[in-house]
Amino acid sequence: ASLAALAIERARLSEQASQAKILENTERLQEALLNSISHELRTPLVSITGTLSTLAEVQDNGSIGAAEPSAWREMVETAYEESQRLNLLVGNLLDMTRLEAGAFQLTLEPCDIQDLVGIALARFAQRRSEHTVQVSLPDELPLVTIDVTLMVQALLNLLDNAAKYSPEEASIEIQGSLAQDRVILTVLDRGIGIPPVELPHIFDKFFRSSRSRRIGGIGLGLSISKGIVEAHNGRIWAENRPGGGSAISLSLPVHLASEGRV
Repeated sequence: ASLAALAIERARLSEQASQAKILENTERLQEALLNSISHELRTPLVSITGTLSTLAEVQDNGSIGAAEPSAWREMVETAYEESQRLNLLVGNLLDMTRLEAGAFQLTLEPCDIQDLVGIALARFAQRRSEHTVQVSLPDELPLVTIDVTLMVQALLNLLDNAAKYSPEEASIEIQGSLAQDRVILTVLDRGIGIPPVELPHIFDKFFRSSRSRRIGGIGLGLSISKGIVEAHNGRIWAENRPGGGSAISLSLPVHLASEGRV
């Protein structure tokens, strides 16, 4: 009985030590994530605040006429771009919260892939005008049943990711294909690529590749896209391209009426 009691006590102490270690690691991770998010939010805020402060000082000094129009335009464009960046970060945080809470309510409707890509490209052009996008979609692609707003966001996240990790003005590609009863969309870039060991993890929440340490972001865009695609009974995956760069693909079920069914 004494030996059994000692064994139980040792097991209990070992479990407590294990739980304490897990708690310590969790707190360390939360602190690192909080620091990362705080940094990513603060950076555009500092830029926006500095720009507005400069514009206000020029106006207060009555020297508006002396300011170069190009300098004014550049400051305003900087503030706008940073505000867009801040809006994207906050939007991603809110989307992840909704995903984890199961609060996404899908409004499904038949959609043409050409329309889906066109809407995403229009929004992408407002934020990443330095990158051209080459689109290759077969004319015979069937309709898919999706929540258009959410799927546009998922595709836009893939485009933003491709632009972020590619050289300036590098071209991005969107390719479409049909595989049995699935429509496949692939976003391809010639960026820094993904280490093979990290490929299974790039859709994890807050995951950042070892090759992206100097690039801004908090690691939510791809995770959100994965949640949206899977909510549509779809699948998403990533591969490295021969010659450099990466390809991220998503597949969506074909709209039943497109197959002659109701």
